[in-house]
Amino acid sequence: MDAAVFPDALVAAAQRLAPVLRERARHAERERRLPAENVADLRSAGLFRILQPERCGGRQMDFHVHLDVVEEIGKGCASTAWCLGVLQIHSWVVGLLAREAQDEIYLDNPDALVAAVLNPRGSARRESNGYRLEGFWPFASGCERSDWLILGARVLDDDGEIEDEACFAVPVADIAIKDDWHAAGLRGTGSCSVTGKDIFVPERRHISFRRARKGSTPGGEIHAGTLYRAPLAPPLALALCGPALGLAEGAILDFIDFVPGRTDPHLRAAPQIEDPLTHRIVADARAGVDAARTLLHRTADDIHEAAERNGRMRRMIRARIRMDCAYAVKLCMEAVENVFLACGGAGLSEANPVQRAWRDVHAINQNATLQFRTNSLIYGRTLLGLEPGTDIL
Repeated sequence: MDAAVFPDALVAAAQRLAPVLRERARHAERERRLPAENVADLRSAGLFRILQPERCGGRQMDFHVHLDVVEEIGKGCASTAWCLGVLQIHSWVVGLLAREAQDEIYLDNPDALVAAVLNPRGSARRESNGYRLEGFWPFASGCERSDWLILGARVLDDDGEIEDEACFAVPVADIAIKDDWHAAGLRGTGSCSVTGKDIFVPERRHISFRRARKGSTPGGEIHAGTLYRAPLAPPLALALCGPALGLAEGAILDFIDFVPGRTDPHLRAAPQIEDPLTHRIVADARAGVDAARTLLHRTADDIHEAAERNGRMRRMIRARIRMDCAYAVKLCMEAVENVFLACGGAGLSEANPVQRAWRDVHAINQNATLQFRTNSLIYGRTLLGLEPGTDIL
């Protein structure tokens, strides 16, 4: 296939798959995990490999393709889009590991899926040639369909003091998965908790967060191009946002289909489609999602520009990216909120997909990385010349 049109072909594949996933969305919610048939379809279309290194059998596309594909899948099933987005970015993280670790994960199985909880909730101590890892990690989206996990931990010295924060790649077989994902939104993501104790992780399967946040990683220099030279935090934030675009756009389209023929019994059966408020709601919702998309693709540009500079990115841009990601998802939430309310009581029906979008977009907004209040404080402090108050930039 012509490389020049290949990204468009991936987006087109996602567009064709979205209606199929939409038909399975209620099934995904009942399963409380990513359905096996969804995994098979995404794998067959090559959509898990978009950010996977080319040397590991991946497509090694850019973050614009990532956003476009995840958005299209989000129009069909937000839970599937969420899992796709995070599994894609975790394959990018694998590209930051040492060459030997990348080969260990992908050489015999280029279709390997990698779930993660990168928040350093666990603890690790150095040993000869590696680390001893243990901990409890909630919200491991897609873990039940994955082959590997990347888990964040505080690295402790002999006195129990924190000397670094890092992430560690471990086979799923080394981890216990708790069947504890019972949530109001993103029900089909299987975002279960995982636990582990006394797990040996060799040095090659470890990345220091402190160095990675500056764009310095064991694997960043071994790939063609610059995709894996980006600083760690901005891509991780961006990867959470694509599903919100898709589900919000889908909710708007569902509302447009819903309105014709609806009347208001309290206004002498006035047609809802003739109500100026309806016009404003749908216009504001579409404009909000369009603005969110623009912010997120600007973020992708910023990440790629930093990668071209070997990971160097000004602190102001880092803080703005956190704000832009949170604000974009907030715009999507407001768009869905308004069309959901405009559906009235009929919007509460399980048969109305707008209510599922409403629940799912609120779940996305609850993610710690996307908390609007937190990110506005970080960005505001940075704009005022103060310390941002966080190391996760």
